[in-house]
Amino acid sequence: MAPLGAAALLPFAFPPPRGTRRPSPRRAWLLLGLFLWLLAGPQASAADRLTIILDWFLNADHESLIAAESCGDFARAGLSVRLIPPADTSEPVRLVAAGQADLAIGYQDDLPFLAARHLPVMRVGTLIGQPLNVLIALPGSRIRSLADLKARRVGISVGAGENALLDGMLRSAGLKPSDITRTEINFQIEQALMTGRVDAVMGGLRNYEFIDLQRRGLHPLDWRPEQHGVPPYDELVVVARPAEASDPRIPRFLAALRAGTACLLKDPQAVWQAAIRAHPELDTPLNRAAWWATLPTVARDPAHLDLARYQAFQDFLVRSGALTDPVPVAAYAR
Repeated sequence: MAPLGAAALLPFAFPPPRGTRRPSPRRAWLLLGLFLWLLAGPQASAADRLTIILDWFLNADHESLIAAESCGDFARAGLSVRLIPPADTSEPVRLVAAGQADLAIGYQDDLPFLAARHLPVMRVGTLIGQPLNVLIALPGSRIRSLADLKARRVGISVGAGENALLDGMLRSAGLKPSDITRTEINFQIEQALMTGRVDAVMGGLRNYEFIDLQRRGLHPLDWRPEQHGVPPYDELVVVARPAEASDPRIPRFLAALRAGTACLLKDPQAVWQAAIRAHPELDTPLNRAAWWATLPTVARDPAHLDLARYQAFQDFLVRSGALTDPVPVAAYAR
């Protein structure tokens, strides 16, 4: 297994406590520019270099990227791939739209809304091919079914997509969106639950917050969107500007990512060991549990697009009233 390369220069760890103060927008741009300058190395020509803005700090959701680097697949494809954690988690896709990076990691459930606002971004690959989002409650809330959410307080993390998912789940239980009280909790997902600020949260991930609550001995309950009225969707996708979607580096990147995924699935323990050798702080029970929990959700063929599945998800958004001005799916996914 090849040593970790450029990606290893960046912090590979789970996010800091959610809700950690973010840098100011001006400082965020300065930090991003500094990262790009520091990471630009002489080992590859500009034509072979790819900059990817992550959706969050490098973590288990990105294990196929880590595998493609540590297994040497990016190098074999002649690519120097730079993974940049965002200074502001709302910015990755917008940075690509502004031409500040080659690719970004985003969310399928956000893409129809971004496309409707004419943001120039397009899905070109898939990182996580199944939903990770869940609705979570603790036993003390006495919520045993979705129907028990009536007249309860539900925390919403971020994004129009999460509200649409929650509305679909409520309808599957015979409830209306107005039957609950919504509270914006930003990234204070676990804190909002544990302090009783809300009765349930939408926006936690089944491979991270849910596992963390289990490890705390809190016995969380969860409801998965795809099992309660929401069509299946991809949790994490790779996006580019439409004008650059035919960049010849992208097929090479996706082929290398597919090879890295095969390497990961063949020997996930070896890739994990490579990661923690480079970053010993990763070797914690929570990080290890999340690594293994994420494996079944990793897209085996990152280049594959199920257009009918994307259309079904957009149709769901339109039927629910969440998306009122849809654009053709082919305009934002290829």
